[in-house]
Amino acid sequence: MITITNRILIAAVVLAGCGVSQSKTDTHKDEAASVPAVATFALEKNIFSASLRMPGELVPFQQVDLYAKVSSFVKKLYVDVGSPVSAGQVLATLEAPELSSQLAGAESRLHSQEAVYLASKATYDRLYTTSQTPGTVSQNDLDMAFAKQKSDFAQQESAKAAFREISDNRNYLEIRAPFAGVISSRNVSAGAYVGPSGKGSEMPMFSLQEQKKLRLVVAVPEAYTSYLSGKSEVGFTVKSLPGQPFKANVNRLSGALDSRLRSQRVEMDVLNNDKKLLPGMVAEVSIPLNTVDSVFIVPVTAVVNSTEKIFVVRIKDQKAEWVEVRKGREAEGKVEIFGTLNSGDILVEKANDEIRNGSALTSKK
Repeated sequence: MITITNRILIAAVVLAGCGVSQSKTDTHKDEAASVPAVATFALEKNIFSASLRMPGELVPFQQVDLYAKVSSFVKKLYVDVGSPVSAGQVLATLEAPELSSQLAGAESRLHSQEAVYLASKATYDRLYTTSQTPGTVSQNDLDMAFAKQKSDFAQQESAKAAFREISDNRNYLEIRAPFAGVISSRNVSAGAYVGPSGKGSEMPMFSLQEQKKLRLVVAVPEAYTSYLSGKSEVGFTVKSLPGQPFKANVNRLSGALDSRLRSQRVEMDVLNNDKKLLPGMVAEVSIPLNTVDSVFIVPVTAVVNSTEKIFVVRIKDQKAEWVEVRKGREAEGKVEIFGTLNSGDILVEKANDEIRNGSALTSKK
């Protein structure tokens, strides 16, 4: 039979047991709460499909500054800034009165040398005919006459060359367009004295640009040069036409890196028949960076660049583990990484060096 005293003792024992159990449960909860939880993701291999955005410049496909070949005065101008011209079209005529007198003098000297040559040739021909009779003409006289003929012939050819030179200089009194394009600048007026660069003309008479076809020039950094080829297609936009995309294909690669920028010059031909694009525009170019092989791709925030090394934080057995990696291409918030990693590894999405190697860490659900 249980007495009142025994009942009191049993109740005390039960209450004591309940208190111990509750204390142990709270301890486990505190330990679990002390382990930080971070956002993670499972590492997987994917095809790196992104694009590199960088500035480029639109330049004329052909551009030339036109100077006067001979010192002269501008007689008449036929074009002005913005004038479309065709190949071979006369842009300006010049005048140089002294060239006419020089040409007359050269022509006179040429006729004189022709007469001298004809006389020496006739002398040699007569001596040669006479020498066919033995004993009439010495061999020395015949050789001297032949040498005189050759010398006079050379003088005649020299006079012809001098005459052609002055005649050709007169042709330079017409300034013609070497190719079809648009006059982008004009720096002279009628009556101005012009000449070769540095000798009467500090500025060119005209600047001519081909604008129906442009070059899009981009300096591609060394890390991305291997992803371009002669068939790569790029897209670009310009600020003046923000809602209109343009396409172009890579046509020329310089094949060398600039010594200052460590980048390769890449050129794309752009057809511009409607002349919406202007030379000198800055374009925002989107270069595709696509590969065939699968690689590990992670968010940029998952890679830590510390003073010690470059690493990612992997969670293994609820502990943080620093894994050293090498970075590959980076674009649009993603980066390639290479290191001792495996598919399925759990990595911290936003890592930093405050998460110490070996510290307790769990994944946030």
